Amino acid sequence: MASREDEFEPYVALPRYLSQYPPIIDEALTATSQLQSKTVHECLPLLNAVNNPSSNPFDFDEYGLPYLQRQEHIDFVRDGLGELPASFVGLDASRPWLFYWSLLSLYLLGQNLQPLQLSLIKTVRPLQNANGGFGGGQGHLSHLAPTYAVILALAMVGGDDAYSLVDRKAMWGWLGRLKQPDGGFRVCEDGEEDVRGSYCALVAITLLDLPWDLPHDAPARSAGYHDFRDGLGEHLSRCQTHEGGISASPSNEAHGAYAFCALACLCILGPPQEIITKYLNINSLARWLSARQYAPEGGFAGRTNKVVDGCYSHWIGGCWPLLEAALRGPRLDADTAPSELPKRMFSTEGLTRYILGCCQASTGGLRDKPSKRPDAYHTCYNLAGLSMANYQHSYSVEELRAANFQPSTWHVHRDKMFGQFSDANEKDEDQIAAINPVYVIPYHAISSMQHWFSKDQTLFE
Repeated sequence: MASREDEFEPYVALPRYLSQYPPIIDEALTATSQLQSKTVHECLPLLNAVNNPSSNPFDFDEYGLPYLQRQEHIDFVRDGLGELPASFVGLDASRPWLFYWSLLSLYLLGQNLQPLQLSLIKTVRPLQNANGGFGGGQGHLSHLAPTYAVILALAMVGGDDAYSLVDRKAMWGWLGRLKQPDGGFRVCEDGEEDVRGSYCALVAITLLDLPWDLPHDAPARSAGYHDFRDGLGEHLSRCQTHEGGISASPSNEAHGAYAFCALACLCILGPPQEIITKYLNINSLARWLSARQYAPEGGFAGRTNKVVDGCYSHWIGGCWPLLEAALRGPRLDADTAPSELPKRMFSTEGLTRYILGCCQASTGGLRDKPSKRPDAYHTCYNLAGLSMANYQHSYSVEELRAANFQPSTWHVHRDKMFGQFSDANEKDEDQIAAINPVYVIPYHAISSMQHWFSKDQTLFE
């Protein structure tokens, strides 16, 4: 009689740390440990599904990876751009996010976004307020989060009509009122101050090519500040916690999304090796980020003592290209061959297996984890994380010599990846697309928007 080991011997050899329970498990039962055990129990059958083909809906490549269900995900996202049922009323203040998540997902899946330009313009135009910025819905207070989402969505569809929709002078004045005397930004007037606000504000300033000079009525001028960047690095430094991660504001809990916002914000201020190492304890941050990737799941958790969630494929996974750039510094030239690129600092295989094996819904869309339903948010950030696992992003010495370092001038290379995305000769539509690691939109969308706005500075004279 065959042993149990023989009966379940796989015909595809998966890494042991991604295919079985951890060798050491703490027996102390807590709500957290029980949820962690439940999550592992959900994920393991899917991670090992290649060895039980009769019980799973996917086809697999030679590495035991489920294929990206491209068309099913495209259909899922496009359905979400249509008329939504009444149950979605709770997302009324998040309309710009639905546009951004959907457009970025479609781009990552190889779709042309230009046909959606007119619909987007018509929908977001009423969200802009006369005093600057965009609200989440028509008549809503201007807020940096939906403003960020609208600007990125407009950048992705591109074109004169999209760019000219933004009232840049009102935006500049509004952002000036959000800049605070401690160096940070409020997310809206009289609202809370956190790292999200700083990142969203700097994205708006740089994409719209707004002046760095503060308006004369900016509250931050009371602290002697004259520039949107003044005091910002020091403020972000105060948000680093004893764990090494980054919190929303000083003395709060470290969180993956705020770590990304802080790192991306610093990368807008200057070259990563110079700026990130100046304001953050980079070794402590690297340790904290490393502890967020779990085995056997392979995905990321957003906080200490939390379980994996597909959205952190971006919020944590997106930190790594920025941190890698800070630790390794610039490349000597812009033509470094992919074979010469250094090894990654996280398990790209683990993340890819989690996204493709545990987060894909067979009917389309991606999800938090197997027990959850797919949605636009998790679809977008799972795909963004998959892209970050498949490409390396870097900057070269040429940018350091430039008078004004721009994160839009980063370079992208296909990583030495395994599985279905490893063949650089595949057709473009068979790949996952590359996006800028700082702005999280296509490289060309950034340069096109910045160039268009740079031609007209007369509004601020």
